[in-house]
Amino acid sequence: MSDFLRSYLTVGIFGALGIALVAAFVGLSALFRPTKPSEQKLMTYESGVDAVGSMWSQSNIRYYVFALLFVLFDVEAVFIFPWATRLEAYGYFGLIEMAIFIFILALGLAYAWRKGVLKWL
Repeated sequence: MSDFLRSYLTVGIFGALGIALVAAFVGLSALFRPTKPSEQKLMTYESGVDAVGSMWSQSNIRYYVFALLFVLFDVEAVFIFPWATRLEAYGYFGLIEMAIFIFILALGLAYAWRKGVLKWL
């Protein structure tokens, strides 16, 4: 067997071992946990207040867009981190590329600001 296949076999063995351990612990917890089903455990509970009325309600789309913009800019910050750790290796080319990248991000932020997406109700 080649070293290449032996490496994959090692990863496969550790993966199978990990899955087996998780399955064993979940099975053991199902055997030993106390189970006392009751009517109160099935009731809807929200912050100590009994639920009243319909569970359906509309929410403003701005909250979704605001969260989406947060995730977008948060992910973009993750792209900046490796560049910042290896700045001296990239030189001026890396600096110019990151300046263009940050400029495009700033344009997107300015566009969102101008459209009023960043206003919290």
